[in-house]
Amino acid sequence: MKIAIVLNTSWNIYNFRMNFIRTLLQRGYEVHTIAPHDRYTHFLQEAGCIHHPVKMDSRGVNPIKDLGLVIELWSIYRKVKPDTILHYTIKPNIYGSLAASFLKIPTINNVCGLGTVFLKKSLVSSIAISLYKLAFRFPKKVFFQNPDDRDLFLTKQLVSKDAADLLPGSGIDLTRFQPVEFKRNDTFTFLLISRLITDKGILEYIEAVKKLQQRGVKAKFQLLGAKDPMHKRGIPVKQIEEWIQAGTIEYLGTTDDVRKFIHSADCVVLPSYREGTPRTLLEAASSAKPIVATDVPGCHHVVEDRYNGLLCKIKNADDLASKMEEMASLDDQQLKRLGENGRKKVEGQFDEQIVIDKYLSAIGSL
Repeated sequence: MKIAIVLNTSWNIYNFRMNFIRTLLQRGYEVHTIAPHDRYTHFLQEAGCIHHPVKMDSRGVNPIKDLGLVIELWSIYRKVKPDTILHYTIKPNIYGSLAASFLKIPTINNVCGLGTVFLKKSLVSSIAISLYKLAFRFPKKVFFQNPDDRDLFLTKQLVSKDAADLLPGSGIDLTRFQPVEFKRNDTFTFLLISRLITDKGILEYIEAVKKLQQRGVKAKFQLLGAKDPMHKRGIPVKQIEEWIQAGTIEYLGTTDDVRKFIHSADCVVLPSYREGTPRTLLEAASSAKPIVATDVPGCHHVVEDRYNGLLCKIKNADDLASKMEEMASLDDQQLKRLGENGRKKVEGQFDEQIVIDKYLSAIGSL
C-alpha cells in the first residue's frame, strides 16, 4: 500500500513526522514524501522514503500563482498512484486536496495551525476561507490540533462534522525529551524558541525584557530560532542586531537539537498570537520546564495556568513582564512542581504514540 505525505518543507517532515514514517515503513507501507528539496531531504531518502521534489512557496496566498502547484501535485499523484494522501500545512491542505479530488484519491488532512489569517478580516483571510471551503469538501478526515481551530472551521462550515477530528498536536517523543535533574541557574534564565516573526510575540518579549531590566530583575533572556527577514512579518536583521548589541537578549542562533538549550533554561516562554499545538511548549513540558505563554488557542491547551506554567494576555508586554517576574521569584520547590506537572500532562495527553495510532486507524478505515 502506498502512502504519500505532503508538506511545505522536507525539514518539517523530518522534524515532526519521522517516527510516524518509521512506523509506516515497519508495517510494510511504501512511503512517498512530497515537499520542496532542502538539506533534510536526504534524511528522508536514507530512512527509506521515495522523495518527489515540488515547487512550493509557503508564504502568502496567490490563487493564480498557486494554480501551478495544483497542476504539479496532480501530476505527481497521477504518476505515484498513492492509496492514501496525507496533507499537512496550508497549501498542501488546500491545493493538494483539489489535485487529489480530480484523481479520486482519498486524503487525510491536518490543520497544523491557523496563524493569524483568521484573526482579522482582510482580503487574504477572505480568499483563504473561500479556498478552505472549496477544498475541504473532499478529505475523508480532517485532523485539528486543538478544539478552538476545529470549532472555528465547524462554525464557518468549512468542514463537515463527520470529517473533523482532534489530535494532540504532532505529539511529543517522551523518550527523546526527558527531564534532567532539577538545578536552578545562578542567574535565572528565560528561553524563547521560535522563528523570528512578529506572530510569535517576539516584540512583546523584547519589550517585557526591557521592562524587567529597568526594574533591576537579574535574569538572562535568550532567543533561539531562525531569522526570517523575507517573511512579511519577519523581524529585520538590523533590529535583532540592535537587541544583541544593547544586551537586551542573548541570541543563540539556530540548532537541529533544542534539548540542551531547554535543559539549560529555567523557564520557556512563548507569547504567540495563536498556535495549533506549539511543539516548543510540548518539548519544554516533556523536559519538565515551567512555561510562560499567552492565553490563546494552542498555548492554553498545553499550559494550565498555575499548574505547569503561567498564562499571560495576548499582545500585552506589561502582563508578560509581570508573569515572567513572578516566575523568576518562585522558589525551587515551586519551580520543580510546575515542571513535574508539565511532564505528567504531556505523558497523559500528548504522547506521540496517540497521534500515530489515530493516523493508522484513519488510514485503515479508508
